Amino acid sequence: MTTVRHILDTKGHEVHSVHLEDTVEDAIRMMAEKEIGAVLVMENQRPVGIFSERHYARDVFLKGRTSPTTPLRDVMERNLIYVAPDQTAEACMALMTDKQIRHLPVLQKGRLLGIISMGDLLKSIIADREFNIEQLVHYMQGSKM
Repeated sequence: MTTVRHILDTKGHEVHSVHLEDTVEDAIRMMAEKEIGAVLVMENQRPVGIFSERHYARDVFLKGRTSPTTPLRDVMERNLIYVAPDQTAEACMALMTDKQIRHLPVLQKGRLLGIISMGDLLKSIIADREFNIEQLVHYMQGSKM
C-alpha cells in the first residue's frame, strides 16, 4: 500500500503558506499564482490553520466581507486535521471523505513535511490499481504458455 511519505517523495514537499496576520486577499493571490486550492496559515513557523477556496466562498464572499480587509485569522479553519507520513493513501481518502476536506497537512513530531490533496490521493490509488491490473494480466498471459 502506498503511504503519504511515498506520495510526498513523488510530488514534492513544497508547501505554500501565508501568515496568520495576512488578509484573505493575500491568500487568494497566492492560491491563484500557484494554482492551488488551499494554503496553510502559519504562525511562528507552525501551522495554525488552513484556508481554502471553500472557506473563501462560504465565509468571505457569501457573508459580504471584503478580501483586502478581512484577516485570515477570522475565516480560516483552526481545527487542523493532519496525518503522519506512514499513513496509507486509503486511510487518508477515508479521513478526507469523512471530514469533507480536500487537503491534509503532513506532520511528524510537530514538523511540517508537506501537504497532500484529494487529487494526489486519487492519482496514487489509480496508479496502484493500474499496477495491480498490469501484474494480473502478465500473470494470466504467462500462465497460458
